[in-house]
Amino acid sequence: MTCVSAPRNQGAGDDPGGMSGRIEIAPGVFIEDRDLEESFIRASGPGGQNVNKVATAVQLRFDAANAAGLPPHIRDKTLALAGQRATKEGAILIEAGRFRTQERNRQDARDRLVALIARAAEPPPPPRRKTKPSKGAVERRLKSKAGRSTVKKMRGKVSDD
Repeated sequence: MTCVSAPRNQGAGDDPGGMSGRIEIAPGVFIEDRDLEESFIRASGPGGQNVNKVATAVQLRFDAANAAGLPPHIRDKTLALAGQRATKEGAILIEAGRFRTQERNRQDARDRLVALIARAAEPPPPPRRKTKPSKGAVERRLKSKAGRSTVKKMRGKVSDD
């Protein structure tokens, strides 16, 4: 498998966040370019000569454990959501090989990483409000239970009196 190091410089058009060197995900949550490491590998699967000769698939490595732009609670949630894509050292590996060009695979990998971190940065859902059944509902439930109880008592053994 051939690995090629990715160029670090990137134009504003390549960056989903809009700023070169930093990808903004949410207020106060961002990814620095220095936390990303890309290597290009040969894609697997069918594709003939293009797949066999050209290293178009990208392997994106994001060092989440040492990322300065991630608050600790979002970092932990991101690593939990990453599942098997997260390493023991706290890095997240994303492989993208759906497209025929390096640039599209590179953008796909970055988009998937941004989506993962954005999901981790979402606020938790509001707590469930407990509801209480109405008096009538409680009475109906108890009445039906009593009715079932009498039906089952009637199924018992018949005594010879």
